[in-house]
Amino acid sequence: MEFAWFKGHGTENDFVLLPDHDGTVHGDLDPAFVAALCDRRRGIGADGVMRVIRCTALGHNSPAEWFMDYRNADGSLSQMCGNGIRVFARHLLEQGLVEGPEFPIDTRDGLKFLSVVGDELSVDMGAWTTGGHTKVSADDRTWEALEVHTGNPHAVAFVDSLADAGALTEPPRHDEAVFPEGVNVEFVQRLAPQHVAMRVHERGSGETRSCGTGACATAIATAKADRQSGPATYRVDVPGGTLHVTVSPDRTVLTGPAVIVAGGTMEWSA
Repeated sequence: MEFAWFKGHGTENDFVLLPDHDGTVHGDLDPAFVAALCDRRRGIGADGVMRVIRCTALGHNSPAEWFMDYRNADGSLSQMCGNGIRVFARHLLEQGLVEGPEFPIDTRDGLKFLSVVGDELSVDMGAWTTGGHTKVSADDRTWEALEVHTGNPHAVAFVDSLADAGALTEPPRHDEAVFPEGVNVEFVQRLAPQHVAMRVHERGSGETRSCGTGACATAIATAKADRQSGPATYRVDVPGGTLHVTVSPDRTVLTGPAVIVAGGTMEWSA
């Protein structure tokens, strides 16, 4: 099977993009195919796959032309990806499929609005909610964590050092009654006022170099701990770079780099 593909990343959270504008190339996008593409030894290697498809091809009545059909590295569906949508937007801009500086993209978490900010891209991530405190465990250690929803479910735990989370080769243990469909877990170290560092284990993908919705969840949890009442911008350092998140009572805005690094036509024979 021959098809077009692109590879991009946002703070080293990397993705394969599959142009399928009218939905005629990849059908229902088989999860096993997605997992094979994302495998770093048997495929291209990525944290996830994004099919670039028109909303009309999916039967969606949306003010946006394009839908981000995002899949985790194991082939499972994901509602939202903050780094992914910026990479998706960079692709649309470079291919002349949208006109800046502001434009919408539809997702399983609803309509998102993107804007060009210098060399970076910013996305209004929309509303967020928090639940109560829960617990997460890694290796033989347990921490209190805050339940945060930013399109995906998150559990945010503050640690003395990012190394405390260990190797993160296995998913951190969590309360399945609170997160029955799994959870992204962020381990957060404070560095300075409104400046934190984060590691993340993403459900369906493992530990990644960055997570946009996780950076938003981290900023929300930190702002709540700081008792911020108005808009506040937090710097979130991740292993793959730096993101900035503005937290307001009704929404978050995520800003960071997004780069397309390769592309072409592939004959997939796996």
